[in-house]
Amino acid sequence: MRPGRIITYVVLILAAVAVIFPVYYVVAGSIMSPGQISSYPPDLFPHGIFTGNYKGTASSGTPIGQQYVNSILQTSIITLSQLITSVLAAYAFVFMKMWGRTVLFGLFLATLMVPWESIVLPNYLTITGWSIGGERLTASYAGTMIALVLPFLANAFGVFLLRQSFLQFPVELRDAATIDGAGHWRFLSRILIPLNKPALMAVGLYVFLSAWNQFFWPLLIGDSASRRTLQIGISQLNDAEAADPGLILAGVTLSILPTLAIVIFGQRFIVRGLTAGAIR
Repeated sequence: MRPGRIITYVVLILAAVAVIFPVYYVVAGSIMSPGQISSYPPDLFPHGIFTGNYKGTASSGTPIGQQYVNSILQTSIITLSQLITSVLAAYAFVFMKMWGRTVLFGLFLATLMVPWESIVLPNYLTITGWSIGGERLTASYAGTMIALVLPFLANAFGVFLLRQSFLQFPVELRDAATIDGAGHWRFLSRILIPLNKPALMAVGLYVFLSAWNQFFWPLLIGDSASRRTLQIGISQLNDAEAADPGLILAGVTLSILPTLAIVIFGQRFIVRGLTAGAIR
C-alpha cells in the first residue's frame, strides 16, 4: 500500500460516511423512542425497535397513506409516459428522414434551458382554467391526478439520452431488418429496445427519482391534503408535529425507501445508460 493509495482510501471512506450517515440516522431515528431522540449527547444506535413513530404518523391528521398512494400513482404515470414519448421521439430523430431534423432536435434541447420557475405559472393558469363536463378539472381526485402529471408527460432529457444511445446502433442491422421486411414498429420493439435496455433503465430511473421528489407543483395544484403527494405530507407533518421529531423521521424514512431501493439495485443501469456512446 503506497501512501498515495492510503490517502485515497481514507478520503473515499470519509466521503462515503458523510453521504451514508444522514440516511442511516433518519432510518435509525425513526425507530427510536422520543426520549432517546432528545437525549444529549445524541444516541447513534437505537435501543430496540420503537414502532410508535410509525403508528403516530398513520394516526396523525395528515393522510400519509393516501398521499403515499398519490405519489406512487403520479410517479408511475410520469415515468411510463416519458419512456414512451422519449423512445418514439428519439427513434424519429435517428431513423426517420425528415427535413430540418437537426434544427428540430436543437429546439428540443433548448427546452432544457428554460427554468421551470418561468413556466409554472402559465401551466397552473392553463390547467386550472380547463373543465370537464362543466366541472373544474381539479375538482375531483382523477382531475387532480391529471393536473399533477400533465406538464411532465414528455421531457427533452430522455429524448437526448436515448437518441445518443440509438446513434450507436449498427447501421448494418437496421438495413438487414429492412431487407427482412421489418417495419418501424417491429424493428423498434423486437430489435432496438431490447438492445438498448441500459439507456432505457437510466432514463426510467432518472424520471422516477425526479417525479418522486417533486414538491412545488403538487403543493400548488392540490387543493386538499388527500390530493397531494407524500413530500407535501412530510412538510405538513413537520408543521403539525414540530415537537416530535420521531414522526418526521418516520415519514422521511417512508419517503426515501423507494428511491433508496432504486439507487441500490439500479445503480449499474444508471452508470451504463449515462455512459452509453461515450466509449467507442
